[in-house]
Amino acid sequence: MRTVPSIIHLDMDAFFAAVEQAAKPSLRGKPVVVGGVGGRGVVATASYEARKFGVHSAMPTAQARRLCPNAAFLTGRFEAYRQNSEIVMELLRERSPLVEPLSLDEAFVDLEAGPYGPALTAVGPAEGAQLVLAVAEDLRADIRERTGLTASVGAAGSKLMAKIASERAKPDGLVLVEVGMERTVLAPMPVRALPGIGPATEQALRRAGLTTVADLAAAGPEELVQLLGRAHGAGVYAMSLGLDDRPVVPERDAKSVSVEDTFEVDLADRDRILREIDVLSARCVRRLHATGRSGRTVVLKVRRFDFSTLTRSETLRGPTDDQEVIAATARRLALQVDVTGGVRLLGVGVSQLADFTQEDLFAQLERAERAEQAERAEQAEGGEEPAPAVADVPAVRRWWPGQDVTHAEFGPGWVQGSGVGRVTVRFETPYSGPGRVRTFPIDDEDLEPSGPLPLREPDPDGG
Repeated sequence: MRTVPSIIHLDMDAFFAAVEQAAKPSLRGKPVVVGGVGGRGVVATASYEARKFGVHSAMPTAQARRLCPNAAFLTGRFEAYRQNSEIVMELLRERSPLVEPLSLDEAFVDLEAGPYGPALTAVGPAEGAQLVLAVAEDLRADIRERTGLTASVGAAGSKLMAKIASERAKPDGLVLVEVGMERTVLAPMPVRALPGIGPATEQALRRAGLTTVADLAAAGPEELVQLLGRAHGAGVYAMSLGLDDRPVVPERDAKSVSVEDTFEVDLADRDRILREIDVLSARCVRRLHATGRSGRTVVLKVRRFDFSTLTRSETLRGPTDDQEVIAATARRLALQVDVTGGVRLLGVGVSQLADFTQEDLFAQLERAERAEQAERAEQAEGGEEPAPAVADVPAVRRWWPGQDVTHAEFGPGWVQGSGVGRVTVRFETPYSGPGRVRTFPIDDEDLEPSGPLPLREPDPDGG
């Protein structure tokens, strides 16, 4: 057991939305929603201004628009998020070689393995806790100085408690749980505060009269094992006591990203199965976005009523993190599986991961091809002469809300919106004030896509 709360958990505040506000002066202090902007899009991150209206991650974008119609709805700029994530992760590695990233904006750090380790182990618990607080405050200040962004940090003697502390610190705060105070902190919390307790487990515990972490600790391991099974029950009991000996493990390259659900009642209706696949695809894409990755192979997992498990996969022409493409592929795979008798588990995953998502040309091409096929089918039904094939006409330039652009005359800016052959751009940078808005034809030769600017203006002297 540690005597000093030397494990910290860092979580950037509303990271994607915060990067957009820092990059776009006209959006600072205003509601911003990042995610899919189409009819079936899902919110990836909402700024704190948008959260006041009830908008949150994983919410359908259409619902978010109803709750907060005046928000700026932007597509993700993952190159910008990765650039700022790398700055944050490098600042963490300056404090310790043991950094375990959980996503672009979240990581555990073991301070005892770094340059502060000897001091932390040489002093008493009280002095050690004060040193951890000082290190964490310096870290938050460095992040703000280098990126202009805010971070919440939790410090404790275990990963479990450090994560819980960072949740209590949000937004833009620092909470330390002293070693020995774990049960006092956990006791009044609802059972859902513990990792691994989802809605189904919460319901099972509630039916047994267990609603707080203190209730779990008082119930004892035998009752929890009876309710939840041997492994899960024992794990939940240990967590209720604040016990967690998991080490901080340096980053490991993930081979795939996947999600799955087991259903209380076997699904026999194919339409219902396809709807569940859409839901799983959305969750899978959110995990891809959290890691800043994309993938080429979509994998569908189906466990049937007789516990036989089948997997089907399809490799795409290029990496994608597009929810519509992944969902459509998974649905195609589902049509290859005999679901007679019912399905008890479904899973959707993506493998052959790649390090880019910013320009998902494959997804754009898929959407364009589907739109063209639908249009040509309508024309054929109406007796009209089919329109020329895509290859016979110039490609239409597409602009996405939030996209970085530059204009030969007006300089750098970002796309506010586009439609009916026009694109509207606000010309501003992270270092300017709110900029002016201008509208151009979508094929204006002076307007080009560009990469993100750093959130802090580079020192002209290179310092």
